[in-house]
Amino acid sequence: MYCEVHILDVPYHLDRPFDYECSDETVRGAIVKVPFGKANKLRLGVVTKLKATTESKITKPVHSSLDGRISLTEQMCGLCLFLKEHTLCTVGEAVRCMLPPGALSHDKLSVKESKILTLELTPEESRELLLKEGRSGIRSEGQREIIKYLQGIGSADISLVRALPSVSSANITALIDKGIVSVKSSEEIRNPYAKYSGKRDTSPIILSSAQNEAYAKIEELYESDKAKCALLHGVTGSGKTKLIIKAIDRCIDDGKGAIMLVPEIALTPQTVGIFCKRYGERVAVIHSSLSAGERTDAYRRIRRGDVDLVIGTRSAIFAPLSNIGLIVIDEEHEHTYKSESDPKYHARDVASYICGRTGALLLLASATPSIESYHKAKSGIYTLVSLKERYGGVKLPDAVIVDMREELRLGNTSPISERLVRSLKTVGERDEQAILFLNRRGYNSQVICRSCGDVITCPRCSVSMTYHTGKEPKMLCHMCGFATPVAKECPSCGSSELRFLGSGTQKVESELMQFLPDMPLMRMDADTTSGKLSYDRMLEDFRGGKADILLGTQMVAKGHDFPRVTLVGVILADTSLFVSDFRASERTFSLLTQVIGRAGRAKEGGLAVIQTFSPKHEIIRLACAQDYEAFYEGEIAIRRELTYPPFCDIVTLSVVSERETEALSVSAKLSAALIEKIKSRPDAPFIVFGPFEASVYKVNEKYRMQTVVKCRLSREAREIFSELLREFSALGGASVSIDQNPL
Repeated sequence: MYCEVHILDVPYHLDRPFDYECSDETVRGAIVKVPFGKANKLRLGVVTKLKATTESKITKPVHSSLDGRISLTEQMCGLCLFLKEHTLCTVGEAVRCMLPPGALSHDKLSVKESKILTLELTPEESRELLLKEGRSGIRSEGQREIIKYLQGIGSADISLVRALPSVSSANITALIDKGIVSVKSSEEIRNPYAKYSGKRDTSPIILSSAQNEAYAKIEELYESDKAKCALLHGVTGSGKTKLIIKAIDRCIDDGKGAIMLVPEIALTPQTVGIFCKRYGERVAVIHSSLSAGERTDAYRRIRRGDVDLVIGTRSAIFAPLSNIGLIVIDEEHEHTYKSESDPKYHARDVASYICGRTGALLLLASATPSIESYHKAKSGIYTLVSLKERYGGVKLPDAVIVDMREELRLGNTSPISERLVRSLKTVGERDEQAILFLNRRGYNSQVICRSCGDVITCPRCSVSMTYHTGKEPKMLCHMCGFATPVAKECPSCGSSELRFLGSGTQKVESELMQFLPDMPLMRMDADTTSGKLSYDRMLEDFRGGKADILLGTQMVAKGHDFPRVTLVGVILADTSLFVSDFRASERTFSLLTQVIGRAGRAKEGGLAVIQTFSPKHEIIRLACAQDYEAFYEGEIAIRRELTYPPFCDIVTLSVVSERETEALSVSAKLSAALIEKIKSRPDAPFIVFGPFEASVYKVNEKYRMQTVVKCRLSREAREIFSELLREFSALGGASVSIDQNPL
């Protein structure tokens, strides 16, 4: 027998199948060690094909296989090859995103084991033994205590037995030698979300007439048993989650599995709480804040068939769930579903591939769908399912736009308007809660010299340093993490006339504590949520009433349901509006709509205070009105006129090097090679821009150049980009990467 093996850690130009001799026990998807290269160094590889013959003149035998629990299913093997073709990654990069982190660093999975001590006597035998004295009985106090302890429970973890007052390790060993107790190793499953599996909620899902009509469309698609996609577009608070639960209920009742993706780790505790109460311990959670062992255990539970529902962020789409009937992507518009590292996949594309192979239903849900998804729904490629009213007759919050230019004219230099302060005081008087959103962490975003005008920048990156307060105030680079003590003089001219500009979450927190000292405040950003499961604890504390105000960055803006929140404030509504990105309007509209939707989700009603220096901007006004249809019609007209997605695909070719001259030289050669390949294929329409400096030219001592291409990503177009990667990865030196439809 022979097998085709892809070596896991090779550059792109060497990423092809190599033939090896193998035994009859070898299976497709096995992770194997094989001798590779002239030195026959043992390398890890994955078996992608089995065959009876080979055309290779010289073949080598497979050396060994890894732990059988570390392998790919048939579906995962197919997905690896799909990722290689569609994202231009290597097979090894695809394999690593499907297996638990660290699974390939040693031969065995990270399995946590407990030693269980079991009493091997009947209750009568143990009582009789304790009553006896002398040689036939047990005289040691420690041994007697162990037997008494195990009498009532039969078995216990050995660590609990050792903790008994009179017990020593020698006592345990003596009883084992006598055959009175036995010790066995037992695998321990690490599940930090087990606490959510309390009393099961089996209550029926009660839907409104509008929800029933929407669910009927979803159920019809599900019952077709053919690959279909539904776009569930519902205003914030319309009860999309109820429809999702009902769809998952149906899927599990049919003996099938479901995957539900959420865009942020911060959303998992709320989502997990809902679904664990409904489905108990047959739920697995996957996201990057879990330890390697916890993710390994989740993987093992899924592979064993102990799980019906997988919940998680982007990487959960690779869960080895069998018999998938439904994949849900909640808040489908979010950019976090697109990976920025190889493989540069979008979770929606992977989900489409899986549904195409399994006949499962793909359900996308959002109050502000991506332009691409809504265009497909309008074109009939997806089935559009709409919910236009909030559940239970709850009204959308009123929105007030505050002109911050007027605040400055009136002498208010604070980032917090007088109107927002008044509204916050009202919330405090009514014993309600508020969420404040500012998409900028730190205290000040820039430190500028008044003498020469220079902004203090990171020595490793071409971005300004951000001032952070704390026990040890510092200036921090948000690109590479470089930190330095706060400057006392300008590094350019030596002047001590430094000015701190811009407002981050730390500054707003400081000012709120001065304005509203009696209102407990909680700040939620990357600086306060670095600990494991810190998102979960903070959101639970806020939901439990331990703070009146939740201030934070994007993680507070999306998907949360806090019944007592009646006020939402947006500190700088236009920070994302005027950036060099054709998606700037879409992102701003989506973010504002989502954060406004956090208010008034109970019957008390709600208010949104939107602070901006551009109060008449159409995007801000449409977001305040929650008018997605009007926004879409305006945006799709611009995209069509300027040929932007969904009317084309955009591909970026990036060159990164520690030497600036090399980055410039290689990017010029790369663009020239691309243009030559295009000339030889006149039927493939391409528009090439660049090369030019990336928006952030220098990051962590590396220079970055880009070429941007507008095209249609056909098989022929992908082959052109694949050829470029093979040629330039073989040269070494500067790093060349290609990202298709980057976000």
